Amino acid sequence: MTDAALPTFGPGRHLLSVSQLDREALDKLFTLAEFVTPIAERKSVCTVLDGAVLCSLFFEPSTRTRLSFESAFLRLGGEVTTTTGFTFSSMAKGESIADTSRVVSGYSDVLVVRHPDEGSVAEFAAASLVPVLNAGDGAGEHPSQALLDIYTMREELGVRGVEIDGCTMAIVGDLRFGRTVHSLMKLLGIFEGVTFRLFSPPSLELPDAIAAFVRDRGHTVVHCSSVVEAVSGADLVYATRVQRERMTEELPPSLRGSLLDRSMLEEAGATDIVVMHPLPRDSRSDSYDLSPTVDDLPGLAIFHQTDNGIPVRMALFLTALGVSAEAVQMTLRQRPWDARLRWDL
Repeated sequence: MTDAALPTFGPGRHLLSVSQLDREALDKLFTLAEFVTPIAERKSVCTVLDGAVLCSLFFEPSTRTRLSFESAFLRLGGEVTTTTGFTFSSMAKGESIADTSRVVSGYSDVLVVRHPDEGSVAEFAAASLVPVLNAGDGAGEHPSQALLDIYTMREELGVRGVEIDGCTMAIVGDLRFGRTVHSLMKLLGIFEGVTFRLFSPPSLELPDAIAAFVRDRGHTVVHCSSVVEAVSGADLVYATRVQRERMTEELPPSLRGSLLDRSMLEEAGATDIVVMHPLPRDSRSDSYDLSPTVDDLPGLAIFHQTDNGIPVRMALFLTALGVSAEAVQMTLRQRPWDARLRWDL
């Protein structure tokens, strides 16, 4: 099934691609995410998914995404079963994706799947008895990351009096293999008048199809010769690491040093710019990633992104399982412990 043929995301449906989301669906998800934020922050406790089971299938390494999805489900009162890697799954014995999906979905109410091969999560969905949420399929898409990124952008730009519609966004780094960038730009296509200022090293350029996609929807794509040029005049910069695990050729010498550091932002006169990154980032010297020298800048939002992943993914689960805000409200109770103790250690 092509992206264009996928149904709009909603109750009982898979989320495989950002193409399943329009502006109305996005607004509903974000309104629901805002509603459950006190639960995500553990200011209150919710048991609306009591008895529901999430099966978390990660056949590719993950820390943030896996724990974020699982934490989101647990905070709604559900239960989680999980497996990581091929070695510990029956797929190592030759079991097909279809068989694995059919069997595991019989144990669960919803599946979250990450797989290194593009299109593989759609194969899981085709054989599943329950909704499947795509947590990343190779160099393809990462829908939930795009959602939490835009949720964060809306917050960070909003406090500066800027809307996503009409904003200027620098996107720098590995634009060829970075599935977060692919999903983000495609989802931003539903907004209006965005200017994308792109920089990537040679051989890591954005696929032509993604650039054509956003241009066809009235947005502007500018290819820049340096990071400094890309961030100059931008409202926000989105940096992404080199996806070394998806590259077969040896890294060129040009991929050394920092992709983006404080001195570059100073040169561009952009030290107050919103700085985002999907993480993980490699903070070692010569890693060609976002430098720790930006960590004390006022616009750093990378940890806001990770925090926002919980309520956004809670909203995805509630939507997929057809649970209303009213049902959530009925199961809320006061937190039985003092969260302040966490900060007094």
